[in-house]
Amino acid sequence: MYRWLRKPKYSATRRLHLKSKLLKRAASMLVAESEGKKHEKERVLNESYPPLKLSGLSVEELQNLCKDLHHKIDVVDEVRYDMEVKVAKNDTEIQMLSQKIVGLKGAKRPNLKRVKKTTDDMLGACSDNSKLMKADFKAKLKTVKKEEEKKEEVTDWRKNVEAMSGMEGRKKLFNAGK
Repeated sequence: MYRWLRKPKYSATRRLHLKSKLLKRAASMLVAESEGKKHEKERVLNESYPPLKLSGLSVEELQNLCKDLHHKIDVVDEVRYDMEVKVAKNDTEIQMLSQKIVGLKGAKRPNLKRVKKTTDDMLGACSDNSKLMKADFKAKLKTVKKEEEKKEEVTDWRKNVEAMSGMEGRKKLFNAGK
Protein backbone atom coordinates (compact mmCIF):
# COMPACT_ATOMS: atom_id res chain seq x y z
CA MET A 1 0.00 0.00 0.00
CA TYR A 2 1.11 3.56 -0.59
CA ARG A 3 2.90 5.36 2.24
CA TRP A 4 0.84 8.49 1.93
CA LEU A 5 -2.34 6.49 2.39
CA ARG A 6 -1.06 4.83 5.57
CA LYS A 7 -2.39 6.13 8.85
CA PRO A 8 0.29 7.49 11.22
CA LYS A 9 0.99 5.53 14.39
CA TYR A 10 0.63 8.61 16.59
CA SER A 11 -1.70 11.54 16.29
CA ALA A 12 -0.27 15.01 15.61
CA THR A 13 -0.95 16.20 19.17
CA ARG A 14 0.74 13.10 20.62
CA ARG A 15 3.80 13.63 18.38
CA LEU A 16 3.98 17.30 19.38
CA HIS A 17 3.73 16.36 23.06
CA LEU A 18 6.50 13.73 22.72
CA LYS A 19 8.67 16.20 20.81
CA SER A 20 8.29 18.86 23.51
CA LYS A 21 9.16 16.30 26.22
CA LEU A 22 12.27 15.22 24.31
CA LEU A 23 13.37 18.84 23.87
CA LYS A 24 12.88 19.56 27.59
CA ARG A 25 14.84 16.45 28.52
CA ALA A 26 17.66 17.36 26.12
CA ALA A 27 17.80 20.90 27.52
CA SER A 28 18.03 19.61 31.10
CA MET A 29 20.77 17.16 30.06
CA LEU A 30 22.73 20.01 28.42
CA VAL A 31 22.48 22.11 31.57
CA ALA A 32 23.61 19.19 33.74
CA GLU A 33 26.51 18.46 31.39
CA SER A 34 27.68 22.10 31.38
CA GLU A 35 27.52 22.23 35.20
CA GLY A 36 29.47 18.97 35.42
CA LYS A 37 32.18 20.38 33.11
CA LYS A 38 32.32 23.56 35.17
CA HIS A 39 32.78 21.63 38.45
CA GLU A 40 35.40 19.36 36.84
CA LYS A 41 37.34 22.40 35.62
CA GLU A 42 37.25 24.00 39.07
CA ARG A 43 38.42 20.75 40.67
CA VAL A 44 41.34 20.36 38.28
CA LEU A 45 42.38 23.99 38.75
CA ASN A 46 42.24 23.68 42.55
CA GLU A 47 44.36 20.51 42.44
CA SER A 48 46.92 21.97 40.01
CA TYR A 49 47.08 25.47 41.43
CA PRO A 50 46.10 25.79 45.09
CA PRO A 51 44.92 29.25 46.16
CA LEU A 52 47.62 31.66 47.35
CA LYS A 53 47.95 32.35 51.06
CA LEU A 54 49.39 35.84 51.31
CA SER A 55 48.45 36.73 54.86
CA GLY A 56 51.25 36.56 57.44
CA LEU A 57 54.08 36.52 54.86
CA SER A 58 57.07 38.80 55.14
CA VAL A 59 58.32 41.05 52.34
CA GLU A 60 61.10 38.63 51.39
CA GLU A 61 58.69 35.69 51.26
CA LEU A 62 56.32 37.72 49.05
CA GLN A 63 59.21 38.60 46.74
CA ASN A 64 60.21 34.94 46.50
CA LEU A 65 56.59 34.00 45.78
CA CYS A 66 56.48 36.61 43.00
CA LYS A 67 59.72 35.26 41.53
CA ASP A 68 58.30 31.72 41.60
CA LEU A 69 55.11 32.88 39.90
CA HIS A 70 57.09 34.72 37.21
CA HIS A 71 59.18 31.62 36.64
CA LYS A 72 56.03 29.48 36.26
CA ILE A 73 54.57 32.05 33.86
CA ASP A 74 57.75 31.92 31.76
CA VAL A 75 57.60 28.12 31.64
CA VAL A 76 53.96 28.20 30.56
CA ASP A 77 54.74 30.82 27.88
CA GLU A 78 57.56 28.64 26.53
CA VAL A 79 55.25 25.64 26.35
CA ARG A 80 52.56 27.73 24.64
CA TYR A 81 55.07 29.07 22.11
CA ASP A 82 56.34 25.55 21.38
CA MET A 83 52.78 24.38 20.82
CA GLU A 84 52.08 27.30 18.47
CA VAL A 85 55.20 26.48 16.46
CA LYS A 86 54.17 22.82 16.22
CA VAL A 87 50.67 23.79 15.10
CA ALA A 88 52.04 26.18 12.45
CA LYS A 89 54.44 23.49 11.21
CA ASN A 90 51.63 20.93 11.01
CA ASP A 91 49.42 23.42 9.17
CA THR A 92 52.08 24.05 6.53
CA GLU A 93 52.68 20.31 6.19
CA ILE A 94 48.97 19.68 5.75
CA GLN A 95 48.77 22.41 3.14
CA MET A 96 51.74 20.98 1.22
CA LEU A 97 50.28 17.48 1.31
CA SER A 98 46.90 18.70 0.11
CA GLN A 99 48.64 20.49 -2.79
CA LYS A 100 50.46 17.26 -3.64
CA ILE A 101 47.16 15.39 -3.61
CA VAL A 102 45.61 17.93 -5.94
CA GLY A 103 48.66 17.66 -8.18
CA LEU A 104 48.40 13.86 -8.28
CA LYS A 105 44.70 13.95 -9.06
CA GLY A 106 45.28 16.37 -11.90
CA ALA A 107 43.38 19.46 -12.80
CA LYS A 108 39.65 19.11 -12.77
CA ARG A 109 38.31 19.40 -16.25
CA PRO A 110 35.31 21.69 -16.65
CA ASN A 111 32.09 20.39 -18.11
CA LEU A 112 32.00 21.10 -21.81
CA LYS A 113 29.06 22.93 -23.31
CA ARG A 114 27.20 21.56 -26.26
CA VAL A 115 27.68 23.46 -29.49
CA LYS A 116 24.93 23.54 -32.07
CA LYS A 117 26.23 22.86 -35.54
CA THR A 118 24.41 23.51 -38.74
CA THR A 119 24.10 20.83 -41.39
CA ASP A 120 26.65 22.64 -43.55
CA ASP A 121 29.17 22.47 -40.71
CA MET A 122 28.48 18.78 -40.24
CA LEU A 123 28.85 18.03 -43.95
CA GLY A 124 31.99 20.17 -44.20
CA ALA A 125 33.58 18.35 -41.28
CA CYS A 126 32.95 14.98 -42.95
CA SER A 127 34.05 15.85 -46.49
CA ASP A 128 37.39 16.82 -48.03
CA ASN A 129 36.31 20.47 -47.89
CA SER A 130 37.33 20.56 -44.24
CA LYS A 131 40.84 21.55 -45.26
CA LEU A 132 39.43 24.47 -47.18
CA MET A 133 37.32 25.52 -44.22
CA LYS A 134 40.42 25.59 -42.04
CA ALA A 135 42.06 27.93 -44.49
CA ASP A 136 39.00 30.21 -44.39
CA PHE A 137 39.13 30.31 -40.61
CA LYS A 138 41.84 32.94 -40.56
CA ALA A 139 39.98 35.03 -43.11
CA LYS A 140 36.98 35.28 -40.78
CA LEU A 141 39.03 36.68 -37.92
CA LYS A 142 38.87 40.38 -37.22
CA THR A 143 42.01 42.39 -37.66
CA VAL A 144 43.09 44.49 -34.74
CA LYS A 145 45.07 47.62 -35.31
CA LYS A 146 47.60 48.51 -32.69
CA GLU A 147 47.65 52.15 -31.81
CA GLU A 148 51.09 53.59 -31.58
CA GLU A 149 51.66 55.35 -28.33
CA LYS A 150 52.69 58.96 -28.61
CA LYS A 151 56.19 59.27 -27.36
CA GLU A 152 56.98 62.69 -26.01
CA GLU A 153 60.36 63.92 -26.96
CA VAL A 154 62.63 64.30 -24.02
CA THR A 155 64.29 67.65 -24.24
CA ASP A 156 66.50 69.56 -21.95
CA TRP A 157 64.26 71.41 -19.51
CA ARG A 158 66.75 74.19 -19.03
CA LYS A 159 66.28 75.42 -22.59
CA ASN A 160 62.53 75.98 -22.14
CA VAL A 161 62.61 77.62 -18.73
CA GLU A 162 62.68 81.18 -20.03
CA ALA A 163 60.20 80.46 -22.83
CA MET A 164 57.67 78.85 -20.49
CA SER A 165 58.03 81.30 -17.63
CA GLY A 166 55.26 83.77 -16.84
CA MET A 167 51.72 83.91 -18.20
CA GLU A 168 52.83 83.48 -21.80
CA GLY A 169 54.36 80.08 -21.00
CA ARG A 170 51.24 78.91 -19.24
CA LYS A 171 49.16 80.08 -22.18
CA LYS A 172 51.37 78.00 -24.51
CA LEU A 173 50.87 74.91 -22.27
CA PHE A 174 47.11 75.49 -22.21
CA ASN A 175 46.92 75.83 -25.98
CA ALA A 176 49.15 72.77 -26.48
CA GLY A 177 46.77 70.64 -24.35
CA LYS A 178 43.81 71.38 -26.66
